[in-house]
Amino acid sequence: YTIRKGLDVSHHQGEIDWEKVRAAGYEFAFIRIGFRGYGEAGILKPDSRFEQNITKAREAGMDVGVYLFSQAVNEQEALEEAELVIEHLKGYELELPVVFDPEQIRDEEARTDEVAASQFTENTRVFCERIREAGYQPMVYSNLYWEAFILDLEQLAEYGIWYADYEPVPQTPYRFQFWQYTEKGTVDGINGDVDLNLQFCPRQ
Repeated sequence: YTIRKGLDVSHHQGEIDWEKVRAAGYEFAFIRIGFRGYGEAGILKPDSRFEQNITKAREAGMDVGVYLFSQAVNEQEALEEAELVIEHLKGYELELPVVFDPEQIRDEEARTDEVAASQFTENTRVFCERIREAGYQPMVYSNLYWEAFILDLEQLAEYGIWYADYEPVPQTPYRFQFWQYTEKGTVDGINGDVDLNLQFCPRQ
């Protein structure tokens, strides 16, 4: 494999100097395109800095993908999330996948706390299929807990995996293409902490 350095960002990173990020050796970015709130209302919104981030990152010469932070409780909401992604991608090109990012909310109650594992798998499948139908490459964000106890990876085998694990070596026995290895990274051009990633590219 060859390895490329990347990061993922949302409005939480504020104003980003993408030219400095690229000059620091980072070649790709996953940019949050939208999110669903984890409160009972589950309001779905675009990320307020998506357009600025994707435009400036691509102008700096970085490869770009996007992710949607999901709190879908059923297939209908997962499809709604996919439609938000498709709508806001109009006019933009992607070099990297569109990622479905279902997560448990740490230390707070969330609307997905009682969602069954089988439902999470179905939500993921519905989102990814709609993204594929729209002409994009779908991918799933996961960690070892989700792989072991929640997602049925056999049903999701046709989708790529973006794996999060902050140990020195990835703990998963399963395949993945991207590894998010820290949430406490520092990068020139970004104020504060940022998630850092590696991409593993098979040698030709």
